[in-house]
This record gives sequence, C-alpha cells and structure tokens, in this order.
Amino acid sequence: MTTEKQFEKVIEVCRELFGKKLKDYGAAWRIMRPESLTDQIYIKAKRIRSIETKGVSMIDEGAKSEFIGIVNYGIVALIQLERGYSDCEDLTQEEALAEYDRQKDRVLQLMLAKNHDYDEAWRGMRISSYTDLILMKVHRTKQIEDHKGMTLVSEGVAANYMDMINYAVFGLIRLGAGD
Repeated sequence: MTTEKQFEKVIEVCRELFGKKLKDYGAAWRIMRPESLTDQIYIKAKRIRSIETKGVSMIDEGAKSEFIGIVNYGIVALIQLERGYSDCEDLTQEEALAEYDRQKDRVLQLMLAKNHDYDEAWRGMRISSYTDLILMKVHRTKQIEDHKGMTLVSEGVAANYMDMINYAVFGLIRLGAGD
C-alpha cells in the first residue's frame, strides 16, 4: 500500500473519533487558544515517551490513542490559527468536519512533497524517533509562541503543527492503526 493510502486510512480512524467527539461535546474546542493546543500535544507526546521508556502503561490506552490525539489536536490547532479562537461553539458539526477535511488535505500535500524529497526515509526510523521529533516541534512551537510569532528563519507555527501531525501519522501507520 502506498504512503498516501496508508495516510488516508489512518486519518479516517482519527476523523472518525473526531466526529464522535463532535457529537458528544460539539465544537467546544473552539474556545482553545493555539498555545493551549500546543500544550495538549505536549502532554500526549510526553505520555507516549513515558510508555516507550517505561515499557508499561498504567492507563488502559497506549501510544496509538495518544498519536490519534496528536493528529486531532494538531488539526484543531491549524483551524484555530486560521479562524482564531471563539468564546462559544460557533461551528456546526458539518462545518467542523469540513474544516477538519480541509486541514487534513493541506497536511497530506505537505507530507507527499516531503516524502518525495526524503524518499520514504520515515519507514526506516524508530517510532520513538517520531515521538522525539514531535516533542522537539512542540518546543520549537512554544518558542515561536513566546516570541509572538516573530521568527528570523523559522517556518512558523502552522508548519510545525503539520510536521507533528505527519510524524504522528507515521507512528500510527507503523503501529498498524490503518490496517
């Protein structure tokens, strides 16, 4: 199966959970500022690293569910960067899913371009490297956020979120989430 097809299968799993949570909670995430979403991704990546390091999880959810959380929080963060945060739920379920799909398509296009240039190098990496790269991207994003978005040479916050999503997707592919 091609990387694009694997990406689409994994994103389908992530989107399905996102849709179920939309039914349960609505678009309550609209109140979150991007900085808070960065911290949520940080928590998820730190838990994955803890599980990888300790080899055991005390909660009945493993790395797969945390990688899914990173994908979904990353997509929400991209939506929030474009729309700004709100003091209320101002998106219907249909609008939220359409925004999800639009951002997912942007991330997929970036992955395809980078995957072409890097010649599928991600397949030879350890899953723990994806975790570390996500954590590094979180720290970079926090620095950019602390500098109010002002950078000298950095790609910016959105590019870092897209990379985090793609590393999480690679982790999910390697963990068999799209099988």
